[in-house]
Amino acid sequence: MSNLSSNNSQLQLDYELLSPAAVHVSSQQIIQAVDLSNQISNVSRKWQTYINGLALFAFEEWLQERADTLTIKREKCTVLQPALANAIPVVANLQVGEFKVCLIPTGSLYDSEISLSQLVVDLPEYVPHFYVLVEVLEEQASAIISGFISYQELMEKQIRANLQPEVDWTYQLPLDWFDCDANNLLLNLRCLEPNSISLPAIPHNRAQISVTMQSNLIALLPQLQSPECELWEILTWEQGTAVFTNPELLHWIYSCQQQTPNSGLKTNLKDLFKLCTQPALNVGRWLWDELDELAQEFSWKLLPSFTPAIAMRSPTEEFQAIINQLQHRGLEIPVQARGAYQDLLLAGIPLRLYAMTWHLLSESDPHLWTLLLVLGTTSQNTLPSHLKLRVSDQTSVLLEQGINQEQGDSYLFTRVVGNWDEKFLVSVSLIDSVEINLPPFTFYPGRVL
Repeated sequence: MSNLSSNNSQLQLDYELLSPAAVHVSSQQIIQAVDLSNQISNVSRKWQTYINGLALFAFEEWLQERADTLTIKREKCTVLQPALANAIPVVANLQVGEFKVCLIPTGSLYDSEISLSQLVVDLPEYVPHFYVLVEVLEEQASAIISGFISYQELMEKQIRANLQPEVDWTYQLPLDWFDCDANNLLLNLRCLEPNSISLPAIPHNRAQISVTMQSNLIALLPQLQSPECELWEILTWEQGTAVFTNPELLHWIYSCQQQTPNSGLKTNLKDLFKLCTQPALNVGRWLWDELDELAQEFSWKLLPSFTPAIAMRSPTEEFQAIINQLQHRGLEIPVQARGAYQDLLLAGIPLRLYAMTWHLLSESDPHLWTLLLVLGTTSQNTLPSHLKLRVSDQTSVLLEQGINQEQGDSYLFTRVVGNWDEKFLVSVSLIDSVEINLPPFTFYPGRVL
């Protein structure tokens, strides 16, 4: 009996090697898959990311050979984004023409069931038009497109079978639910209208859901610092939904698992939730002498273009003098830079926060911007001794600057640089319980007409 089983396995292997449907994976693509996997710490997820990479490259080759008129867009593909690849065990958000495709990498299809992540079935952010089985034959450096099922068909079969998710956030799907003729997938991708497969809408209250779960998540998320932890082991599905639909939270978890835990974790998490859930102030509009509605709501006031220093002491004149000092210290500020200020009241102390922004010109990355912050008082007095200025981004507390009591500082200065998709949260505090959090700063320089 064992010999018969061995012979059957060898026949299956021979078929896979000889099958005209097999797609070869090049050595360069294998290296790329290794590079993707090297960004993941957990051993099993590292291997899964490697297999997912091979599945993606093989599927692209398969499409190129059979339907080169179909456009493949991989920019949002989960396996190419480390924070998502670290958490999602399939290849989601791949765009083929007007369709979203999810690749389900498998080994040789000996079993009668396929394990599919609940994330790509029940979360609209990841739901595709088509789920595609990809047999990855890693040792043979090849893969076979083995079958597919549309989202609509999956929903119909799930309802009829009353299929429920497992405790590890997976569905066990019968293999015979899938159409094993890959040519039918090509036909659908070429001829079907995308709106013929209705996808679920993304709820508009995602941020609100995160806010309601904030205290619970702040308590639970630190447990996920270990690369060995899985989200389903720590979080309920509702809590997991809040995390998986918030890229910043997923990125925070990924970053924590890649580095040594730090003492500022709790503060970082609180700032992260504010960055994720609060509307952001667009300082890019300042370059066009415009304040967005949020800046107007919080009483920011635009400063005029900078000219040589004149007599003191209006806010414009004061900031001009501050900028002159910074330029003398070597800080280069282009003439295109624009600034604004806001008066704050912290524990009865009148403060003034100046902010200045400009687009950084860089050959390596054209989408860089900088935010210069200057914190002082409106009364020209020295700053309180316990005053602190903190700046956070989506991954960590970037800096927390205090007063040098020996120098009797009149201002706190700081400057941060980010990409156009990065936001910065600025907080001013005396002690932990007395703090002002400003709306996040973001930068989209396109003019609103």
